[in-house]
Amino acid sequence: MDQATILVIDDELFFRQLYRDLLTEIGHRVEVYDNGDDAIARMGNGGVDLVLTDIVMPGRCGLEVLRAARALVDPPEVILVTGHASLESAVHALKNGARDYLVKPFNPEELKHLVKTCLEQRRLLNENGQLRKQIHLFQTGQTLSSLIELDRLFPRALEVFQREFGGGYGISFLADADNQLALQGTLEVGLETAEQLLALLPPLLEETVGLKCLTAAELTQFSAVGRFDSLCVLPLYDEGTLKGGLAFANGPLAMRDQTFPQERMHYLAEQISLGFENSCRYQNAQDLMYTDDLTGLYNSRYMHIALNQESRRSQRYGLKFSLIFLDLDRFKGINDRYGHLAGSSALQEIAKLLRACVRGVDTLFRFGGDEFAALLVETDSAAARVVAERIRTSIAEHQFLQDRKQTCHLTATAGYSTFPSDALDCTELLDLADRAMYDGKRVRNVIRGVQEFGHE
Repeated sequence: MDQATILVIDDELFFRQLYRDLLTEIGHRVEVYDNGDDAIARMGNGGVDLVLTDIVMPGRCGLEVLRAARALVDPPEVILVTGHASLESAVHALKNGARDYLVKPFNPEELKHLVKTCLEQRRLLNENGQLRKQIHLFQTGQTLSSLIELDRLFPRALEVFQREFGGGYGISFLADADNQLALQGTLEVGLETAEQLLALLPPLLEETVGLKCLTAAELTQFSAVGRFDSLCVLPLYDEGTLKGGLAFANGPLAMRDQTFPQERMHYLAEQISLGFENSCRYQNAQDLMYTDDLTGLYNSRYMHIALNQESRRSQRYGLKFSLIFLDLDRFKGINDRYGHLAGSSALQEIAKLLRACVRGVDTLFRFGGDEFAALLVETDSAAARVVAERIRTSIAEHQFLQDRKQTCHLTATAGYSTFPSDALDCTELLDLADRAMYDGKRVRNVIRGVQEFGHE
């Protein structure tokens, strides 16, 4: 067997020495690393045939090493080494492109056999360049279709486009229910040009399914600011509805029909589309986890996540935000008089009223029962009081259950607190808004700020 270059990555000195001794003994060139960062940098220089890496390491773990390896144009084979406790991670790694795995403690002959098998498979692949390209294409497509987070799928897809086209720049975008496009991300393009490219897309997306590539001559029928020598557009759908897409401009290969990798690009486009559909399903599942079934508002589980995210954002940029905590007055009387179905209908009407009282950037929650909350971004105490009063008035003036011909009225009591003037801790901020609301319950149908009930 020809000499191969093998990277060994393990944070334990004993295993690094053991691998080096065993693999050097059978004629291979062995380079050892005690962390994933240095090994990933080394892989980027090329010339690596096989990577043998432990899964659990400080810093970048073995799975991150695997992802970095699979992203290379000529990826080395990767063998994951795992303890019994992380065997599930090793199986997951196999699904994402690892060649094999080894369980500690292992027999030295088992290691030698595994390395020999992997290198032999690599040699056979190298002997057939076309097969090698097809397998790499399949692996790239597999990676794209498995990325269910959009913040990972979109950047990776744009990088693949750039590689396949031999240059150029691109954008990713999302589409709302009215097919209005919003820029999601960019690759090697400034904001001004990215927005020009985005503005060009609506007519191109009409009745387009799959990857669509246009030359400069074909683009002249569309009004566009700036110069685009070529443009490839990939609309992305979920259940037949346009939800987003990718656009890539000025890729050199897209301008020369004889070299444009049409079959490869259409295959990759299909995998990106599959990944996007999976991402939408994943997001829908997340929404179900964090959404109240009755009202469609977020639930208390997501409220704590949103509060922590907004507190970090506000601290970073020196902003304020406010929290309104709302409780319906004597809501039990609705259930007792009209029944629980009527009560549920009233709660749904409350949700509609709340949506009409806040901005699109604000977040609404059903905290539980007949308690609701509103997270108001970039809002101080004075503005929070205005919104709280708007909500209180809206509820007090509304006639509930008209669709059921059981007209009734409700009122609500609200308390509000503001970050960071009232509290720097999210739990305390919620507690203060709750206490302010309960202070108002002595009167009902009022709003109370933190300062108004004299907390210490």
